Amino acid sequence: MIQSKIFFTLLRNVKIVAPNDLGCQNILIAGDKVAAIGRNLTIPQGYCVEEIDLSGHTLMPGFIDSHVHMIGGGGEGGYATRTPEIVLSKVTTAGVTTLVGCLGTDGVTRHVESLLAKARGLEAEGLSTYIYTGAYEIPTPTITGSVRKDIIIIDKIIGAGELAMADHRSAQPTKDEYQKIAAEARVGGMLSAKAGIIDMHMGDGKDGMKLLFEITANGEIPKSQFLPTHVNRNKELFAQSIEWAKQGGMMDITSGVSPASGSVKAIKPSQAVKKALDAGVPLSQITMSSDGNGSMPIFDQQGNTIGVGVASQFSMLEEFRDMVQLEGIEISDAVQIITTNVAKILKIWPQKGSIQVGSDADFTIIDDEFVLQHVWAKGQHMVNAGKAVVLGTFE
Repeated sequence: MIQSKIFFTLLRNVKIVAPNDLGCQNILIAGDKVAAIGRNLTIPQGYCVEEIDLSGHTLMPGFIDSHVHMIGGGGEGGYATRTPEIVLSKVTTAGVTTLVGCLGTDGVTRHVESLLAKARGLEAEGLSTYIYTGAYEIPTPTITGSVRKDIIIIDKIIGAGELAMADHRSAQPTKDEYQKIAAEARVGGMLSAKAGIIDMHMGDGKDGMKLLFEITANGEIPKSQFLPTHVNRNKELFAQSIEWAKQGGMMDITSGVSPASGSVKAIKPSQAVKKALDAGVPLSQITMSSDGNGSMPIFDQQGNTIGVGVASQFSMLEEFRDMVQLEGIEISDAVQIITTNVAKILKIWPQKGSIQVGSDADFTIIDDEFVLQHVWAKGQHMVNAGKAVVLGTFE
């Protein structure tokens, strides 16, 4: 006798924030897609169906993390400070179902090819993955020899980054060098129907976002071509990012950059979101990412590394909770910042970042205390009662 494989899962009595509040509903998963949403859904006859009652829980689109060091990062304090590769359960138990991998300071002992292989591995284990081509240095490393070709030819490459600006670890590129890479990414994105964005690491340098304003001043390269990240690392940079966003650009607040994590000059991420909204930044222009699995070096005034830690993706879940509970931001708005807005700038919406019939069955589910309870990724139950039930190959 052939045992039937469960194709349908019916989630009952759950509040859905999609990101708009749909109230208490039932949701039917068919394979890896959302098949139906409604209050009175019935079980398809003749099929094996798993039913789960989620009364008292809130279901949201799976978190989308646009800045993750999948194969590790860092090394600023020597070889022993290179962070290790990320593992599946560390991603899923943070509520993340889609992630974008990047390189950082080190484009010599780490390679875009290795990053691509890791992304494919995580996808085989159940997640949705993309990557950026490049790293801090200029010329920036690629697979094909060209940022444009990488984006056009390689399916998972959706942009370039993490390029560094206003940082003592950058290659100190000129405005023209940044502009040339931006143009390559833009055209590559156009020709492949991808985002073609530049994930721009913003450092502590005094110039901050000055060059970004100059590059986009004539309008040929729009501000939407860049995703400046770590903008909450100090007050001066944050003020610039608010002006940037009010002029049509995106601002990416890093959940792992916070006074609590050792970044003493940083603005707490949940507070940064509230300050941006209060300053008149449109909700649609704000995103949040974790810098997960990257190193968190601490430098003295001479630029010497005096400490190092590892950024956790779990900070996104914590800051999401604090946005709602401490800052008084509507849950639908907080959900939009870490799902819908990210999906739209990455050009993977509405497949990702929304809950509607036909979208991917990527769900992050919390209880009334904002504690993570369940995660589904592409229809697969990855986290149950807060614990990973699907582990990576080597976990």
